[in-house]
Amino acid sequence: MSTITLALEQAITSLIAEGKEPSVALIKARLTEPLPMPLIIKALQAWKKNAKVPKIERTEPSLSNEERIKQLEQQVADLTARLSQLENANH
Repeated sequence: MSTITLALEQAITSLIAEGKEPSVALIKARLTEPLPMPLIIKALQAWKKNAKVPKIERTEPSLSNEERIKQLEQQVADLTARLSQLENANH
């Protein structure tokens, strides 16, 4: 079980043990590390539906804008070169 799933499950279980109805705010307050709101909402909805927290895993951090721009610029350069080759082949 992932640490995120475990943390969410523990937060919900501790709230229930105290006789409290789990809510996004209460779950968020119980977490030791911050999680995105959509994950908390998804976990709460799944728990209310199935009394079970779905498996949630951490995704790799996305590229910085600078890295994305570099990749996109390289892709544009490659595609431009291919287009030039195709145009020259047809003449």
